[in-house]
Amino acid sequence: MNLNTGWLLLLSVVATAWCVPIDRNGGKPEVVEEEKQPEENVDTGLYYDRYLREVIEVLETDPHFREKLQTANTEDIKNGRLSKELDLVSHHVRTRLDELKRQEVSRLRMLLKAKVDSTNMQSLQMDHASLLKQFEHLDPHNQNTFEAKDLELLISTATKDLENYDAERHEEFKRYEMLKEHERREYLKGLDQEKREKEEKRLQELHEKHKQHPKVNIPGSVAQLREVWEATDGLDPQEFNPKTFFKLHDTNEDGVLDEQELEALFTKELEKVYNSKNEEDDMMEMEEERLRMREHVMKNVDVNNDRLVSQEEFLKSMERKELNAKEWETLDTKPAYTEEELQRFEAELSDKQKQLRKREESLLQEQELLKEQSKALQAQRKEYEQTLGLSSSSSSSSSSSSSLAPLGTADPAPDGSLFWTALKTFLSAFLPAFLSPNDPFRPHKATPPLVSSQLPPVSHSSQTELS
Repeated sequence: MNLNTGWLLLLSVVATAWCVPIDRNGGKPEVVEEEKQPEENVDTGLYYDRYLREVIEVLETDPHFREKLQTANTEDIKNGRLSKELDLVSHHVRTRLDELKRQEVSRLRMLLKAKVDSTNMQSLQMDHASLLKQFEHLDPHNQNTFEAKDLELLISTATKDLENYDAERHEEFKRYEMLKEHERREYLKGLDQEKREKEEKRLQELHEKHKQHPKVNIPGSVAQLREVWEATDGLDPQEFNPKTFFKLHDTNEDGVLDEQELEALFTKELEKVYNSKNEEDDMMEMEEERLRMREHVMKNVDVNNDRLVSQEEFLKSMERKELNAKEWETLDTKPAYTEEELQRFEAELSDKQKQLRKREESLLQEQELLKEQSKALQAQRKEYEQTLGLSSSSSSSSSSSSSLAPLGTADPAPDGSLFWTALKTFLSAFLPAFLSPNDPFRPHKATPPLVSSQLPPVSHSSQTELS
């Protein structure tokens, strides 16, 4: 997506990715038609960055709006006059913009829900219409269609946020440096005196080594640009031409140098001070140095404060004495914070650590409580399973023992139940006393068979009768 000057006002911001300088071998440049590589989208760092880019892409597909955008100046974009042209775009563009807004509103609702859930406020009913008012880049009263007011709010909010972005980056870097110093001091406290003195000496040597670097030219000065012309572009420094230099480094050929194109010019200067392979060099400090260099150039070159450097502004800057002064003062010349700021920062860290410890203790107590509850549930489960097992055994034995075995037998019940065995033993022992001798239910003792020697003699008359 090739953005013109107007949209670059919204998207020109420091980011982790930056344009790669042109690299040429020695000698004069050859006129070669090179295939243009697609331009990488640099994240603006805004939480609505994707929404902003998608709206720009859709608007650029409309010929009428694109023409108005190309002829608009910075003030037209900032004060919202360009937003009135939205009513003249084609129907399919408006439909696509409506869809993008509904998607953005849905995304913001999800963010709000996650925020409410994380603060343990699930029981409270959410008023999405009221909560959406905290997002200034769209109209919260109309959540279904993209209107001129939405474009105006998007442009004004993005402009304001981008202007504050650099200040936030500086504050973030300051906190990073204070945290690093705090951790260094805490580390040294944990050492004995001999090891502490040895470590302090080693760290001091690394600091002194970092300060020993070649002279760093003032960003945007003729000396700095000549060095890029010679070392990066591979051209004769005696033939330095500001107009040619400007065209060489206007990589997207939009007639201006944006912030990323400017930062690419500082790479050679930064390499004099920082090397990722060296222990004493911090790459976070290098990015802060790059940001300071870019701000210096913008302050002295960007006359109309549109965050872009035109060719006219660039050529006039060649005559400015401020850009051709002495050596550039790097970050190691003075700290990014004062001792008072460090003490306040350490007090904040101490308070946060106390809160975290309290939270940790609370979580541990909750964990112990959950363990006890889990043990109680396990015991209840076992008791329930045992009760259920006995119940099923009793029903099984009663169904299989519908007819009792003969009284007096000592065989256990089929299911091995001690209850039935004891019952039959009891009945066998006491029931015969209450039954008559001829009672069919009375158990009889088994009569042993008689042997022939025990039979009485039989008379002859008895034998005749028997025969």
